[in-house]
Amino acid sequence: MYNNPNPSPYPHPHYLNQAMYNNGIHSVQSHYTPNPSTPNFQKGYEMGLTDYGPRPFVFNINEATKQNNTFRTVIWTGSQFQITLMSIGVGGDIGIEIHPEVDQFLRIEQGQGIVQIGKNKNHLDFEKHVYDDSAIVIPAGTWHNLINTGTVSLKLYSIYAPPNHPFNTVHVTKADALAAEGHRHNGNAGSFW
Repeated sequence: MYNNPNPSPYPHPHYLNQAMYNNGIHSVQSHYTPNPSTPNFQKGYEMGLTDYGPRPFVFNINEATKQNNTFRTVIWTGSQFQITLMSIGVGGDIGIEIHPEVDQFLRIEQGQGIVQIGKNKNHLDFEKHVYDDSAIVIPAGTWHNLINTGTVSLKLYSIYAPPNHPFNTVHVTKADALAAEGHRHNGNAGSFW
Protein backbone atom coordinates (compact mmCIF):
# COMPACT_ATOMS: atom_id res chain seq x y z
CA MET A 1 0.00 0.00 0.00
CA TYR A 2 1.28 3.51 0.71
CA ASN A 3 2.62 5.39 3.71
CA ASN A 4 -0.21 7.55 5.07
CA PRO A 5 1.21 10.41 7.19
CA ASN A 6 -2.25 10.95 8.79
CA PRO A 7 -3.37 7.53 10.05
CA SER A 8 -7.11 7.22 10.58
CA PRO A 9 -9.45 4.49 11.79
CA TYR A 10 -11.56 5.07 8.66
CA PRO A 11 -10.87 2.88 5.62
CA HIS A 12 -10.49 5.85 3.26
CA PRO A 13 -9.22 8.80 5.33
CA HIS A 14 -8.42 10.84 2.22
CA TYR A 15 -12.18 11.34 1.70
CA LEU A 16 -12.77 12.94 5.09
CA ASN A 17 -12.58 16.66 5.88
CA GLN A 18 -9.85 17.48 3.44
CA ALA A 19 -9.91 20.08 0.72
CA MET A 20 -10.86 18.71 -2.67
CA TYR A 21 -9.71 20.38 -5.85
CA ASN A 22 -11.02 20.04 -9.37
CA ASN A 23 -8.87 21.77 -11.96
CA GLY A 24 -7.92 24.50 -9.51
CA ILE A 25 -11.46 25.22 -8.28
CA HIS A 26 -12.34 24.36 -4.69
CA SER A 27 -15.26 22.02 -4.17
CA VAL A 28 -17.80 22.41 -1.40
CA GLN A 29 -15.75 20.15 0.88
CA SER A 30 -13.09 22.82 0.94
CA HIS A 31 -12.92 25.16 3.92
CA TYR A 32 -11.94 28.47 2.37
CA THR A 33 -13.34 31.95 2.02
CA PRO A 34 -14.75 32.45 -1.49
CA ASN A 35 -13.15 35.21 -3.51
CA PRO A 36 -15.53 37.16 -5.83
CA SER A 37 -12.69 37.68 -8.32
CA THR A 38 -12.26 33.91 -8.73
CA PRO A 39 -13.62 32.51 -12.03
CA ASN A 40 -17.02 30.81 -11.66
CA PHE A 41 -17.74 32.53 -8.33
CA GLN A 42 -21.33 33.49 -7.50
CA LYS A 43 -22.26 35.10 -4.18
CA GLY A 44 -23.75 32.62 -1.75
CA TYR A 45 -22.40 29.61 -3.58
CA GLU A 46 -19.00 28.37 -2.48
CA MET A 47 -18.58 25.92 -5.34
CA GLY A 48 -17.88 27.38 -8.76
CA LEU A 49 -20.98 27.38 -10.94
CA THR A 50 -19.66 25.27 -13.74
CA ASP A 51 -20.30 21.92 -15.33
CA TYR A 52 -17.45 19.61 -14.26
CA GLY A 53 -18.37 16.82 -16.68
CA PRO A 54 -17.19 14.68 -18.19
CA ARG A 55 -14.07 14.91 -15.99
CA PRO A 56 -13.80 12.78 -12.83
CA PHE A 57 -15.28 14.75 -9.95
CA VAL A 58 -15.64 14.29 -6.19
CA PHE A 59 -17.83 16.60 -4.13
CA ASN A 60 -20.26 16.62 -1.23
CA ILE A 61 -23.57 16.51 -3.08
CA ASN A 62 -25.57 17.19 0.09
CA GLU A 63 -23.67 20.41 0.81
CA ALA A 64 -23.65 21.51 -2.83
CA THR A 65 -27.42 20.97 -3.05
CA LYS A 66 -28.12 22.90 0.14
CA GLN A 67 -25.83 25.79 -0.91
CA ASN A 68 -27.39 26.09 -4.37
CA ASN A 69 -29.78 29.04 -4.68
CA THR A 70 -30.54 28.74 -8.40
CA PHE A 71 -33.63 27.16 -9.89
CA ARG A 72 -31.37 24.85 -11.90
CA THR A 73 -27.61 24.45 -12.20
CA VAL A 74 -26.04 21.63 -14.20
CA ILE A 75 -23.07 20.45 -12.17
CA TRP A 76 -21.94 17.42 -14.23
CA THR A 77 -22.69 16.22 -17.76
CA GLY A 78 -21.40 12.97 -19.19
CA SER A 79 -22.34 10.95 -22.24
CA GLN A 80 -24.80 8.75 -20.32
CA PHE A 81 -26.20 10.92 -17.51
CA GLN A 82 -26.30 14.42 -16.02
CA ILE A 83 -26.56 15.89 -12.50
CA THR A 84 -28.38 19.14 -11.78
CA LEU A 85 -28.91 21.04 -8.52
CA MET A 86 -32.28 22.74 -7.95
CA SER A 87 -33.83 25.15 -5.48
CA ILE A 88 -37.62 25.63 -5.53
CA GLY A 89 -38.93 28.61 -3.55
CA VAL A 90 -41.74 28.38 -1.00
CA GLY A 91 -45.00 27.78 -2.86
CA GLY A 92 -43.14 27.22 -6.14
CA ASP A 93 -42.94 24.17 -8.36
CA ILE A 94 -40.91 22.68 -11.17
CA GLY A 95 -43.94 22.82 -13.47
CA ILE A 96 -45.73 19.99 -15.24
CA GLU A 97 -43.27 18.44 -17.69
CA ILE A 98 -42.40 15.24 -19.51
CA HIS A 99 -39.10 13.81 -20.77
CA PRO A 100 -40.06 11.35 -23.53
CA GLU A 101 -36.72 9.52 -23.62
CA VAL A 102 -35.11 10.47 -20.30
CA ASP A 103 -35.39 8.66 -16.97
CA GLN A 104 -35.05 10.97 -13.97
CA PHE A 105 -34.02 10.51 -10.33
CA LEU A 106 -34.69 13.25 -7.75
CA ARG A 107 -33.35 13.39 -4.21
CA ILE A 108 -34.68 15.91 -1.65
CA GLU A 109 -31.97 17.30 0.64
CA GLN A 110 -34.02 20.04 2.35
CA GLY A 111 -37.69 20.94 2.65
CA GLN A 112 -40.94 19.22 1.85
CA GLY A 113 -43.38 19.00 -0.99
CA ILE A 114 -45.72 16.93 -3.10
CA VAL A 115 -44.67 15.00 -6.19
CA GLN A 116 -47.31 14.28 -8.81
CA ILE A 117 -46.77 11.77 -11.63
CA GLY A 118 -49.02 10.37 -14.36
CA LYS A 119 -49.29 9.18 -17.95
CA ASN A 120 -51.69 12.04 -18.79
CA LYS A 121 -50.81 15.72 -18.34
CA ASN A 122 -54.30 16.45 -17.04
CA HIS A 123 -54.46 13.43 -14.74
CA LEU A 124 -51.41 13.06 -12.48
CA ASP A 125 -52.81 10.10 -10.54
CA PHE A 126 -49.69 9.24 -8.51
CA GLU A 127 -49.18 11.71 -5.63
CA LYS A 128 -46.84 11.43 -2.64
CA HIS A 129 -45.61 13.75 0.10
CA VAL A 130 -41.82 14.09 -0.01
CA TYR A 131 -39.31 15.54 2.45
CA ASP A 132 -35.60 15.41 3.40
CA ASP A 133 -33.97 12.21 2.12
CA SER A 134 -36.87 11.28 -0.19
CA ALA A 135 -35.86 9.72 -3.50
CA ILE A 136 -38.20 10.02 -6.49
CA VAL A 137 -37.90 7.93 -9.65
CA ILE A 138 -39.64 9.24 -12.78
CA PRO A 139 -39.68 6.90 -15.79
CA ALA A 140 -39.23 8.34 -19.29
CA GLY A 141 -42.46 9.41 -20.94
CA THR A 142 -44.19 10.25 -17.64
CA TRP A 143 -45.72 13.64 -16.81
CA HIS A 144 -44.60 15.00 -13.45
CA ASN A 145 -44.44 18.01 -11.16
CA LEU A 146 -42.85 18.74 -7.79
CA ILE A 147 -44.46 21.40 -5.59
CA ASN A 148 -42.84 23.02 -2.54
CA THR A 149 -45.41 22.87 0.30
CA GLY A 150 -42.96 23.77 3.08
CA THR A 151 -41.74 26.96 4.73
CA VAL A 152 -38.18 26.89 3.33
CA SER A 153 -36.73 26.45 -0.15
CA LEU A 154 -36.96 22.91 -1.45
CA LYS A 155 -33.39 21.82 -2.23
CA LEU A 156 -32.86 18.79 -4.43
CA TYR A 157 -30.64 17.27 -7.04
CA SER A 158 -31.70 15.51 -10.20
CA ILE A 159 -29.99 12.84 -12.26
CA TYR A 160 -31.08 12.57 -15.90
CA ALA A 161 -30.22 9.54 -18.03
CA PRO A 162 -29.36 10.43 -20.73
CA PRO A 163 -28.52 14.15 -20.22
CA ASN A 164 -31.47 16.52 -20.62
CA HIS A 165 -29.97 20.03 -20.55
CA PRO A 166 -27.12 21.65 -22.48
CA PHE A 167 -23.66 21.49 -20.94
CA ASN A 168 -23.15 24.15 -18.21
CA THR A 169 -26.83 25.23 -18.03
CA VAL A 170 -27.62 27.69 -15.23
CA HIS A 171 -31.16 29.02 -14.74
CA VAL A 172 -31.18 31.41 -11.78
CA THR A 173 -34.99 31.51 -11.67
CA LYS A 174 -37.85 29.45 -13.07
CA ALA A 175 -38.64 32.40 -15.36
CA ASP A 176 -35.08 32.15 -16.74
CA ALA A 177 -35.61 28.43 -17.35
CA LEU A 178 -38.91 29.06 -19.14
CA ALA A 179 -37.36 31.78 -21.31
CA ALA A 180 -34.31 29.68 -22.22
CA GLU A 181 -36.22 26.47 -22.79
CA GLY A 182 -39.04 28.18 -24.69
CA HIS A 183 -36.83 28.45 -27.76
CA ARG A 184 -36.24 24.72 -28.03
CA HIS A 185 -37.96 21.57 -26.84
CA ASN A 186 -35.00 19.96 -25.01
CA GLY A 187 -36.60 16.53 -25.00
CA ASN A 188 -39.74 17.89 -23.38
CA ALA A 189 -42.04 17.59 -26.39
CA GLY A 190 -45.57 18.52 -25.45
CA SER A 191 -44.67 20.06 -22.12
CA PHE A 192 -44.78 23.71 -21.12
CA TRP A 193 -41.14 24.13 -22.20
